[in-house]
Amino acid sequence: MNIKSLQIFLHLCESKSFTKTASAMHVSPSALSRQIKRLEQDIQQVLFIRDNRSVELTTAAKELLPVAHSMTSQWQSFTSNFSDKQDVLKGEIKLFCSVTASYSHLPQLLSEFRLLHPFIEYKLTTGDPAQAIEKVLMDEADIAISAEADNLPSRVAFENISEISLSVIAPKGVASLEGLTTTPISWDSIPFIVPEEGTARDRCNLWFKQNKIKPNIYAQVSGHEAIVSMVALGCGVGIAPDVVINNSPVKEKIQKLDVSPVRPFKLGVCCKRSQLNNPLIKALWNVAEANYIAS
Repeated sequence: MNIKSLQIFLHLCESKSFTKTASAMHVSPSALSRQIKRLEQDIQQVLFIRDNRSVELTTAAKELLPVAHSMTSQWQSFTSNFSDKQDVLKGEIKLFCSVTASYSHLPQLLSEFRLLHPFIEYKLTTGDPAQAIEKVLMDEADIAISAEADNLPSRVAFENISEISLSVIAPKGVASLEGLTTTPISWDSIPFIVPEEGTARDRCNLWFKQNKIKPNIYAQVSGHEAIVSMVALGCGVGIAPDVVINNSPVKEKIQKLDVSPVRPFKLGVCCKRSQLNNPLIKALWNVAEANYIAS
C-alpha cells in the first residue's frame, strides 16, 4: 500500500468513474485498474463493484475511506515539514460551505491566503451548512464554514469570522397569508418554512418558544437558499439568515417582517483539532483568525 494508491482510491470514491479519475490523476485507465487491484490485494478485500454504467463502493471501501484520508493527510503534513523551501506550502485543502458562503465569506478568506500561499490547491464542495461539522468529522472536508453549534463536539475546533443575523420573512402581495394582517398576528394559522436541522433550526425553535408559537410547519428544507425561494413563491413564512436573504436572486419578492428579533449565530471556520497540526490547515486557520480580530 502506498500514498499514490490511496490518493487514487480517494478520488475514485468521489468521482465513481474510472475514466474521470484516470484523467484527473494523470494515469492510463489500465494503470488505474492495476493500482486498485494491487490495493485490493493488499487488504484482501474488493473495494469497488462496477459495470458499464456505474461504480459502487463496497463496505470495505467505506471502512477504508477515513483511514485513507488520515494517512494521506499525515503524509502531506510530514512532507511539508521537509520542503526545500520552508516558507512555501504545497498541497490540497478540501473546503465545504453553503452556496451563499462561497461568495459572501469564502473569497475574503481565501484572497489573502492565496497571496501568502499561491501553490496550495482547493477543492470546494457546497451544500447544506447544517452538514458542515459532520463533513469535517467524516474527513470529507478539511475545513468548513459553519455556524457555531450550541453543543460543538470536543474534537472540532472553531474560529469565529462573523456574526449572522436572521429575519422572519414573508412573500410580498400574497393574500392567502391572511393571518399576517391581524393584530396580533395569528401565527398558528400561518404555514412556516424552516431549516431541516442545524443551528439555524435551533434558532427557529427558540424564537417559536419565546413567542409562544405552536408553528404550523409547512416544509422543512435542506439549505437556507431554498427557504427564501419557497417564501418568494408564496408557500409560507420563513426564518433565514440575512446574508442569504440579501444575496438571493428573489429578494425583491419577499419582505422582512417587523417582529421580535431572532437570536443571531456566530459563523466561522471549523476543522478537526488534530488537523491543526497540518501546516496547510494551520496556515489557513491563522488567516481566518487574523481576519476576525481585524474586523
